[in-house]
Amino acid sequence: MAIITLTSDWGQSDYYVAAVKGAILSSIPDANVIDITHNIEPWDIASAAFIIRNCYQNFPEGTIHIIAVETEESAEKPHIALKANGHYFIGTDNDIFSLILGDTPYEAVTIEVIQDSDYFTFTTRDRFVKVAAMIAQGRPFSEIGHPYQEIRKCVTFQPTIDANSIHGIVTFVDSYENLVTNITKELFEKVKNGRKFEIRIGKYNIGTICRSYTEVAIPDIVALFGTHGFLEIALNHGRAASLLGFSRDSSVDIVFM
Repeated sequence: MAIITLTSDWGQSDYYVAAVKGAILSSIPDANVIDITHNIEPWDIASAAFIIRNCYQNFPEGTIHIIAVETEESAEKPHIALKANGHYFIGTDNDIFSLILGDTPYEAVTIEVIQDSDYFTFTTRDRFVKVAAMIAQGRPFSEIGHPYQEIRKCVTFQPTIDANSIHGIVTFVDSYENLVTNITKELFEKVKNGRKFEIRIGKYNIGTICRSYTEVAIPDIVALFGTHGFLEIALNHGRAASLLGFSRDSSVDIVFM
């Protein structure tokens, strides 16, 4: 039984999700179709990549992941099918694959399968589903298209460090409005080297890393390392982004003493 996940920026109020699921089940009647999310902000590739990167390996190997965020094809951003870590991905090479996979080895092909419609505004239903069916049937990548040698590389902002500080940014705001930064626990521990520290975000200073949100009173500010491995700033039972006035790309500094 094929497992197929869907990630999109369609929301839940239109027909798009239902149409794609119907097309999948028409082609693969026993498919198990899983919604990762359809609440990505329109064209927000970075958020889509963050979500997929942090969940796709929880699915069994062989799972097919259809990514429907900014799917319009061009010469610079072709439709591709890709295999990495035992998983299959179908989407547009609009930088999202490098954000999901990093330096993970992969095999990829351009999608040269003719779509089922003369319209080019619903690629996911009319083309990606056909490719997913081919993969589910065990057909080789060579039937989908020609080898695609190198996915687009997205250069992301990396934390900067000096002897006594780390300078990072907020890279993701989740549905609770917790602020996820680009500072990893590994980097933090390396630079910290046993010293005391202070996390500074706007006018707020935090001197403790907690293990859970409830280690502080409601609605106090809390810093912790989430299961994604990055430093997170949150409010216990509160919405940090709107209540504290921060968003993606807000600066976060850690000063060591």
